Amino acid sequence: MNGGQGGVARPGSEPASRATPASELIGRLRRVLRPEDLDCACRERLDGALERFDQLERRRESRRQLAKARDHKERVAALLGFLSDLDSLTEAESDRSVFEEMALLFAEIGRSAQAGAAALREL
Repeated sequence: MNGGQGGVARPGSEPASRATPASELIGRLRRVLRPEDLDCACRERLDGALERFDQLERRRESRRQLAKARDHKERVAALLGFLSDLDSLTEAESDRSVFEEMALLFAEIGRSAQAGAAALREL
C-alpha cells in the first residue's frame, strides 16, 4: 500500500510522488496497451515511453504547485504591506472600521498561508 500518499506503485519501482490525473490515466493505458503477446522489445519501448510521459506530467504538476505556492507567498507579502498601517493606529482611532479592515487582512493572510501550504504538500 502507498500509505495514503496517492502514488501509483508499479512493479519494481517505488512511487516517486503523488499520482497526477495523467499518472492515473497512464496506469490505465498500461493495462490496456500491454497485452501479454507483445514481444519483449516492443513491450520495453512502450513501458519506457509511458514512464517518460508519466515523469514529465509529474514534473509539470510539481511546477504548477510550486508556482501556486509562490503566488500565495507574494499575496501574503502584499497583504503584510497593507497591514503595516497598523503601526500608525492608536486605540483612540475615531474610524473604528479600520480595525475591522485590519482583522480582514489577518484573516486573508491566514487563508493564503493555508492555500500555499496545501500547494507545497502536493509536491
